[in-house]
Amino acid sequence: MNLSDEELERYARHIVLPQVGGVGQRKLKAASIAVIGAGGIGSAVIPALAGAGVGRLTIIDSDTVELANLHRQPLFSEADGGKPKTEVAAAFVRRLNRFIDVDPRQQRIGPGTAKDLLGAHDLVIDGSDNFATRLAVSDACVALGIPLLSAAAVQFQGQIGLFRSKPCYRCFVGDAFDADDCDNCAELGVLGALAATVGSFAALLAINSIVAVGEEQAGKLHLFDGEKLEWRTITIPSDPACRACGSA
Repeated sequence: MNLSDEELERYARHIVLPQVGGVGQRKLKAASIAVIGAGGIGSAVIPALAGAGVGRLTIIDSDTVELANLHRQPLFSEADGGKPKTEVAAAFVRRLNRFIDVDPRQQRIGPGTAKDLLGAHDLVIDGSDNFATRLAVSDACVALGIPLLSAAAVQFQGQIGLFRSKPCYRCFVGDAFDADDCDNCAELGVLGALAATVGSFAALLAINSIVAVGEEQAGKLHLFDGEKLEWRTITIPSDPACRACGSA
C-alpha cells in the first residue's frame, strides 16, 4: 500500500524514525482497528490513531454526549450535547485526517453483535465501562482470532493489556463479572487526565503492535497509579479452565 506525496509529508516525523520508516507507516495505513467506546479512553485513542495514519477506524458506542462527559472527553464540546458520540467522533476524525476511512457504529455491542461488528479488523481496542461488554468483546476476539487491547481507568487507577487469544481477558477477570451490574466511573469517579494518560498509552501500544516496535506485550498488564505517578507491569497466566480460550 503506497503513500501519496501528501501522506509522506504528513507522516514525515514518523517516517524518519528508524523503528517506523516508510514500511511501518504503510502498515499503519493498511491497518483496520475497532475502537469500542468513545468516552474518556476513546477520546485519547481515536485522535492518536487518526493522526498516526491508521487507515480504517470503526468507532462503536451507543451513548450520546452529556455535560458530565466533558471533563474527560475532549472529542466533544458543550454544543454537542445530546448528539451521538460516534457521529461527533467520526466528524472529528474526518476533519483531522481525510485519508482515514472512519465507520461510526451507534449501537451497543454485546454477545449477539460482537462477532459481526469486530470481524475483519486487525486489532480491537476496548475502552468500555462494564465487565459484561468487555467479556463479550474478549470472547468474540478469541473466537475470531483478533488481538484485543483492553484499557480501563477509574478514580486514579489505570490498566492496559494486550491479549492475543491466550491468555485472554477472561483469564484475567474470570467469569464472576458477566452480569452488567459492576461499578463504573459514573459511580466511582475518574480523573480526566488519568483517562487521557491511559488512552494515550493504549494508542502507543496499538501503534507499536502494528508496526512491530519493541518487545511483544501480549499477556502483560500495565498498571498506572495516578496518585503515586508510578507504572508497574505484571504477567497474566493462561487459565487452563477458561471457557473462552482454555481449549484454544
